[in-house]
Amino acid sequence: MANEGPNFDIVRTSHVEFIVTDLERSRKFYVDTLGFIETSSAKDRIYLRGAEDRFHHSLILTEGKVPAVAHISYRVRAERDLDLLADLFEKETGVAVKWVNSKDEEGLGRAFRAQDPFGFPVEFFKSMDETEWLLQKFDRQRAAKVMRIDHVNVLVPEVDPVSHWYTDKLGFLCTEYTETEEANPKVWASWLRRKPTVHDIAIMTGVGPRLHHAGFSVAEKDNILDCADILASKGFVNNMERGPGRHGISNAFFLYIRDPDGYRVELYTGDYLSADPDWKPLKWKLDDPKRQTFWGAPAPERWFNEASNLLSVFDGKMVPTSKPQHDPRKRKEGVEGAASLAH
Repeated sequence: MANEGPNFDIVRTSHVEFIVTDLERSRKFYVDTLGFIETSSAKDRIYLRGAEDRFHHSLILTEGKVPAVAHISYRVRAERDLDLLADLFEKETGVAVKWVNSKDEEGLGRAFRAQDPFGFPVEFFKSMDETEWLLQKFDRQRAAKVMRIDHVNVLVPEVDPVSHWYTDKLGFLCTEYTETEEANPKVWASWLRRKPTVHDIAIMTGVGPRLHHAGFSVAEKDNILDCADILASKGFVNNMERGPGRHGISNAFFLYIRDPDGYRVELYTGDYLSADPDWKPLKWKLDDPKRQTFWGAPAPERWFNEASNLLSVFDGKMVPTSKPQHDPRKRKEGVEGAASLAH
């Protein structure tokens, strides 16, 4: 009998939480320079969102001693989905999930956090406080005019088992993937979705588990160009790591930025609709220069080598990482992944 997928429904990637070392410095960067909208704040935490967000936040900045990603969050369609997912995580990991609510995260309804089988700190929820929709409040939109979170991109030593966890166990669909040039090719990276665009999560080969970047949608290309001008005029030239440019994979226009703690943020716009569940994924070869940048321009080496560490949701310690056992990437510019990814 055909596999009909899981009996729960993950809607989309919802938000991420970054531990930052200087909260006021981060506020100046994200709010004053990039144009995120501040929903609320406390002594050690700021909740941010984009103009198109209808919920309380899509980015949390929490002050701490060492930069690390505290959690990646996904929204589900119904409350029963939380219980079904919690059962799955406990069965697969052998560890009870951690239930949380608004006392732990402002605006949040009933939710749980867990460490997935590959080490990523994840959160699932159904309900969150709604907030003012600012899509047509053009007077409130500044700098990059961030609209919403679009995706996360992660690094893992081996892509296949992680991709199968998301597709077979969690019900994600693959839109595009990269395979190696070998006679028996391996999947080097995959782009998986729940919402009907290109991806909610991209999974790439590298030292991991780590977060490579969080991608935030802007309305149009001009917003990215305006933001680049603002970054340069405010002295953040070195924070612009890659772009502006257009990806081959996803077709999106992009700019990668590093924040004061080293987190990589992508400003992202212009990908395509992926509404049909039976579309075949697009295949790319690892050495195709159009794959990562459609115009063929190579990415800087640090784009491959640097990423953000993760925290355990249970004890707050850094999640250990490991290197890929097999690395066919040729040491030349313009090819994704690297033999040594130390950060």
